[in-house]
Amino acid sequence: MAESDKIQPELNWKLIILRFIFTMILMSVFLFLAAGTVRWWEGWVYMIISVAMLVGSRYILIKKYPEVAAERMAAGKKEDTKAWDKVLVPLVGIYLPMAVWVVAGLEKRFGVRAGFPLWVQILAFALAVAGSMFSNWALFRNKFFSSHVRIQKDRGHEVVKDGPYAIVRHPGYAGGFVHFIATPLAFNALWTWIPSLLLIGLYVVRIIKEEEALTAELPGYAEYKKEIRYRLVPGIW
Repeated sequence: MAESDKIQPELNWKLIILRFIFTMILMSVFLFLAAGTVRWWEGWVYMIISVAMLVGSRYILIKKYPEVAAERMAAGKKEDTKAWDKVLVPLVGIYLPMAVWVVAGLEKRFGVRAGFPLWVQILAFALAVAGSMFSNWALFRNKFFSSHVRIQKDRGHEVVKDGPYAIVRHPGYAGGFVHFIATPLAFNALWTWIPSLLLIGLYVVRIIKEEEALTAELPGYAEYKKEIRYRLVPGIW
């Protein structure tokens, strides 16, 4: 084993810590600065859930699947990464989630409420957790689960068909879909639906573009599409 391979997990772990700290600070600032108060139970529950999921999943990833962590951090700089995905990734991974937090915070500041009962909010938080867990299941089952769309010929890219991939073709997106549908309900928010639905719309665009690339370039994917009919939601699409 080369020396660089020995230190790779440590380097990945340091970068993951920095990304975690940055994400936590970013979420706190956008949520509570927009809200104008820290006395907001929905904001705290959302942040605690999000941080717990992020820390837990990334800890497991770097300890058990360091090669996936390395791929996810390096993919954006690879020459074979799809140019269109370099545009979409910041939108779905940074800017629109930030918009969700800001709008939710502003609704808290100005007292805008959608009128959902408490049990709906609690159920929505549970769904958000379930969606994140489903996405993480896909992350752990697919050793080619990259942050950007590229055909990973350098890593022996092949079709993954088991685990959540036996249910839908894009379980990572499916979990995110559930999470961001649940988010406005959890916040008891009205206008937060706008960035949430925009984000889901870009998920759909990305899935379509990704499938075009996988079908054309990844051996076996066309056959996999015939085996697993649905991309995102079983029985619907």
